[in-house]
Amino acid sequence: MSRIKIAIQGELGAYSHIAVEKLYKDAEIKTCATFEETFKQAYNDANYKIVIPIENSLAGRVADIHYLLPKYKLQIHGEFFLPVEHNLLGKPDANIEDIKYVRSHAQAISQCQKIITEKKFQPIISVDTAGSAKDLAGGKDKTIAAIASDLSAKMYNLKILQKNIEDDAGNVTRFLIMGKNIEQPEYVESKRYITSCIFRVKSEPSALYKCLGGFATNQVNLTKLESFSVKNTFDQANFYLDLEGHLEEGGVKKALEELGFHTETLDILGVYESSSFRLK
Repeated sequence: MSRIKIAIQGELGAYSHIAVEKLYKDAEIKTCATFEETFKQAYNDANYKIVIPIENSLAGRVADIHYLLPKYKLQIHGEFFLPVEHNLLGKPDANIEDIKYVRSHAQAISQCQKIITEKKFQPIISVDTAGSAKDLAGGKDKTIAAIASDLSAKMYNLKILQKNIEDDAGNVTRFLIMGKNIEQPEYVESKRYITSCIFRVKSEPSALYKCLGGFATNQVNLTKLESFSVKNTFDQANFYLDLEGHLEEGGVKKALEELGFHTETLDILGVYESSSFRLK
């Protein structure tokens, strides 16, 4: 049996790598330099799925993802919530007193402001957490540390100078599992589902109010609604929406039909089982 192929953004040891290991056994992982390269991999090769972070409980949504969703229109096959534990990593011969600079992805930097401020570290923004660890391992400067996972420490032979340096406990990142093919589960009444879509409202008064009215009248719960600009303009916005329910449920179907009537574009990104993490 062939191994499942997964593309991630970042180097091995990234939190996306950890998510893949928890989701799939013995997956064949392809690392990509950027989120767009990751999306392109699945768009050009339907044999690949991608595991992409979309939002974090502390830092909010991950930049660029919302713009790539309508561009490539990959289908969401599932979601996964990963508790994130950041670690301060140094060279094997370094101590925390040696550190003057700390390198990591912008999201990780923003999630660890307490220690950065307390220790007066100078932050260096990097493409990803594991890449920061890999670069640190390849250099000789022990005044630089990286914020990354404990898996990164093991993979790149780095010393954990301090564990769990995130500002708040309960730091969780939500990942989406996506692919080119539609993989919509059959509706089972006993299961919980999420339906995700992106839409653009008509340029008219009360447009968004009209779009959302169908969810209220059909008693459909929205778990997320976010706007982002269209093609760097302030004139119109796209909206990303997650709702509780399956397309085959009557209320969801009616609500989306009404949404479609009041929008210029409406793309269903996927129907998938709701993670048990949501019940906590």
